[in-house]
Amino acid sequence: MAPSISYCTILAFLTMQAATTAAFTLTQSPALLRSSSTYQTTQFTPPFSKATRLNSYEPPEVSEARANNKIPPYPKISDLVRYYDLDGGKKEGQELVGKLSYIQSRSSSKDASVEWMADVTELDNVGGGYYAEYPSRRRRKSKLYNISQLSPLIGSYVRSEEAFKVPTDAMGNVKPLFDSFNLVDYQGPVAINVNQQVVDSDLQRYGDLKSQLLKDALITGLVGTLIADLIGGLGNALVYFAGAISGVGYLFFLSVKTDTVASADAKFGSSVANVRFALPLILLLSIAFQNLVSGGVEFTMDNIFDSVTREQFCAAMLGFLTYRIPLFVSQLGPIIGETAGVALPGSAGIAMQMARDAKKTVEKKDVIRDDLKTVLLVSGPAGTGKSVLVEKLIEEGGGKLVKPIYVDRVADPMGYEQLESRNEILQVDLTGRYGLTEDSVLNAVGKYKNEDGEEVDQVVVIDADVELSKKMTSVGGVRLVGVWVGLDALDKFEENLTEQIASGMIPIPDGENADSVRRTKIREIIKDIEYGVVSGIFEFTVLNDDFDDSLLQLKNAAEYCYK
Repeated sequence: MAPSISYCTILAFLTMQAATTAAFTLTQSPALLRSSSTYQTTQFTPPFSKATRLNSYEPPEVSEARANNKIPPYPKISDLVRYYDLDGGKKEGQELVGKLSYIQSRSSSKDASVEWMADVTELDNVGGGYYAEYPSRRRRKSKLYNISQLSPLIGSYVRSEEAFKVPTDAMGNVKPLFDSFNLVDYQGPVAINVNQQVVDSDLQRYGDLKSQLLKDALITGLVGTLIADLIGGLGNALVYFAGAISGVGYLFFLSVKTDTVASADAKFGSSVANVRFALPLILLLSIAFQNLVSGGVEFTMDNIFDSVTREQFCAAMLGFLTYRIPLFVSQLGPIIGETAGVALPGSAGIAMQMARDAKKTVEKKDVIRDDLKTVLLVSGPAGTGKSVLVEKLIEEGGGKLVKPIYVDRVADPMGYEQLESRNEILQVDLTGRYGLTEDSVLNAVGKYKNEDGEEVDQVVVIDADVELSKKMTSVGGVRLVGVWVGLDALDKFEENLTEQIASGMIPIPDGENADSVRRTKIREIIKDIEYGVVSGIFEFTVLNDDFDDSLLQLKNAAEYCYK
């Protein structure tokens, strides 16, 4: 008799599968795409100083005094709430503070009424009335609650603490604004200014991704079956193929759960999707039953799995896990592609990188538009004073020059997270709160009346480092007018760096000294200057020796945007 497969082995395998995740992440689900397709943006000047961040704090008492204490608010995504989670120690449960991640409706189990449910993400109590989001290295704690069990809180985000400050009493207990939300005539979260084209595009991308994953898993299973036939014979190949089909079924049922996330059918979809955890057991039962029928072994519950040989078990499990191979390949592909150019020496690596950038540019500009938005791209190495020049240029522009509209991580956390998952954030400011996207640039353009009374498009002015300049070359729908700001001698860069290091603007890492930091910065500046010379995207060069003269040259470049 071949070695038997114990119930413990099967149970351990099923437990492992229960913890397995695949490429269908929540951020790719259509429901979440629908809830976060609108990105809340704010016109602002990115805060770069510590003082600016500290001054942005408003005490919760001030906010509470402004609130309407008569009518509770409607719930909305990103609201802070107090709730209780039973821990066996207290009658009500443990008092927790969390944030609403999404809101959904479902039919009541008692009658035909509608219940509103919210996914609450727990915040970490760091003391002193401060509650912070858990670090990315720790698993996010979230759970579905009935909104009627949640109490709204007043809170202010304190940048210096990277946490929300909520009111507490003398005993340290959280003081909610109301005992519950107002659910009278509540129709659910309202989407404002939804870009339907973005929604349709997201749904199309999700559908294509789902179909591609299922197709790749099936093709990989067929290839594996042929290899199993050559190595282990037809019998093991058929078992392997049955396992591969079960793996495709696992992906399918997982997609059912993802399709119904944050929808009225979420509970039903989750129940149906749980079938995927039984697929390995059904697979082994099928093999055991086939062996019992063909081998004449007496059927009892004690030996039902004893007929499954080691070879059959391995073939079945390898086949079942085959669906993970295309997932790993799709995840490693972009990484290998990005590093291929670096691995190639000399001009071959440069040529490959240029070809890759050109391909990205074509993909970005697949829809050619006549109404190109003009962008004045002011770039250059650090320490040239270009940021001051840009601020003064916009200030004296008379309304025809504007800054981009940045995405606020705090105001719209889900939208920001969605943008990050798509790698659509071009640049993040020093505080980590505000991000620049393609829409930040395109949506900032408005109209202004010139001297003749005609309405013309405004010009977006971007204060960019070299990395952002490289990314802007692949943004579709814009006409770039590049201005390179530099100094006429390397010694001036060294003087500026010495002053910045001495003043603490440039920190000195542990294990290094001022000279080593200055040498590193000089190498970066030389590399940036090389890009400015050979890139070919800068029509104007400003050597910032005299501020007034440099500002005049920059204004001339801005006038060129209207030609």
